[in-house]
Amino acid sequence: MSTLDPQRASGSGAQITGGGVGEGPGPDVMAAATLDGDKVISADGEHVGKISDIMLDVRGGRIAYAVLSEGGFLGMGSTLHAIPWSALTLDTAEKCFRVDIEAQRIKDDPGFDKDHWPSMADSAWGTQLHEYYHRPPYWNANTQAIRSGSDVQGL
Repeated sequence: MSTLDPQRASGSGAQITGGGVGEGPGPDVMAAATLDGDKVISADGEHVGKISDIMLDVRGGRIAYAVLSEGGFLGMGSTLHAIPWSALTLDTAEKCFRVDIEAQRIKDDPGFDKDHWPSMADSAWGTQLHEYYHRPPYWNANTQAIRSGSDVQGL
């Protein structure tokens, strides 16, 4: 049986840094619920919020976005921001996510509130969001698994 080699994987996933490896799953394969509430640090080192949701492209079988909750108090009055999954880096040493955009750009994005979500399946909305974060849309990224010899058995 072979294991995943994240260093060779290509696609639109989040990067991983920090070298933290523990017992059980992670950091390469993790339950989404374990990432909820993780703080997010901007490119300029500012704590900009926490992960409140991880959005799945159900038909495509991929993670589409992380939803950042910014501001507010106890979830009230907070602004939500969709962030392309590929714009995030999981920092296992610091137990947080890092986003490669400055804090002010996140604050300048109008975002949305818990009662008025955008249509995340709308490709025009998604393309505009990915452009804001300087990322190719996840549905255009090369997501084919690298297959060589015995890496994938039975296929």
